[in-house]
Amino acid sequence: MAKVEWSAGIDHVSGALSKPGKNPQHSCNKMLLGTHRTAATTNPNCNRLFLRKKVERSTPVTTNEVRQRNRFSAVAAAVAARSKDLMKISADQAAFAAQKDQPGGVKTMKAYLWKLEKEAYDAEHNG
Repeated sequence: MAKVEWSAGIDHVSGALSKPGKNPQHSCNKMLLGTHRTAATTNPNCNRLFLRKKVERSTPVTTNEVRQRNRFSAVAAAVAARSKDLMKISADQAAFAAQKDQPGGVKTMKAYLWKLEKEAYDAEHNG
């Protein structure tokens, strides 16, 4: 296993350092992924680098996947619009604060808005 020595000011690296892009002229064929383990161990060298080849999908997109993608897109757009709607912000914040500490309550405002908009989308399209 290789040992990586970092320059001054760099403690660790985590995440994709390079990704294969959609444009073949300006992209690499492999992904360089760096990970940093934060578990307490006797080994201080907890950084790892991985290379992953670009993978092409071998199966066509199913109708269920298209439906899930459309649902995600619609809910994401509704959450973005609702979070900026001045008419709903105060009511949403009050309702969020009331349910936050209850059993089964959602702990962040963004997750709460996602929950509301997913329920509204599902009621409209499955109800």
